[in-house]
Amino acid sequence: MNRFAQGSFAAATLLLVLAGCKKDGQQDGVTTAPAPEQAATSTETASGPAPINLSDVIEHTPSYMVGISYPPAAAKYPGLAQELTGYAEHARAELLKAASELGNDKPTAPYELSLSFDMLMDTPRVVAVSADGSSYTGGAHGQPLVARFVWLPEQQKLLKAEDLINTPKGWQALSDYVEDKLLEQATVRAQGEDLSPEEQQEQVRTLSRMIDEGTAPEPSNFSQFQPVLDDAGHISALRFVFPPYQVGPYSDGTQTVDVPAAVLLPNVAADYRELFSRN
Repeated sequence: MNRFAQGSFAAATLLLVLAGCKKDGQQDGVTTAPAPEQAATSTETASGPAPINLSDVIEHTPSYMVGISYPPAAAKYPGLAQELTGYAEHARAELLKAASELGNDKPTAPYELSLSFDMLMDTPRVVAVSADGSSYTGGAHGQPLVARFVWLPEQQKLLKAEDLINTPKGWQALSDYVEDKLLEQATVRAQGEDLSPEEQQEQVRTLSRMIDEGTAPEPSNFSQFQPVLDDAGHISALRFVFPPYQVGPYSDGTQTVDVPAAVLLPNVAADYRELFSRN
């Protein structure tokens, strides 16, 4: 990405985050919000941690720019809020480390972290938040930041892939299903491009190798997912999210596969089966 394009993107990002801050009652002219380490504060009460006040983060220096926005509704779940700020703090620390290594040099375009957390669902049994953005520290484009957080209010903990399915057989079944769906999507994309049949086949063969590696039956390959709920509030499917590079090139962007509850349930750990639809 050239300097003009990168700078325009960073400026637009910060303007959007600033606009969000003003909606929360901040005054014009404020260009720096609390750093992520100060963004979440809570006090202990007789019934446990008080709700956390999540504050958006805006930083702008000659070397780097930071824009982080949080959904206010997530603050009522202190444990979830801590997970969100922890993810943001890590991303910010990586950016600052890269900026510090510049020394007295100036980057051709400011290093930039743009990260937006959004509330996907907020129910008594399941809460889900998405994190999407990028971290630019030089090169043709930024490093994608893609994460999903599924919080179980009744249990006061995150639902993690390694807890959801805990047998090799279960991971193999999930891997096989998702790999087949991604290959179908890759084939459809190839057919939609202006390529000869031979070029289409070669493109799918190349992508199949990336898909096979990115969907190997390991929890780390399926760590990002979000629930799809039915009208009764049960999980009817899990949407597994794959950031650029995991199962395809950067140009293919973030890819997803919805896995129905009927496919998942035979391999879901007993502690979580009640969350899923039986229909």
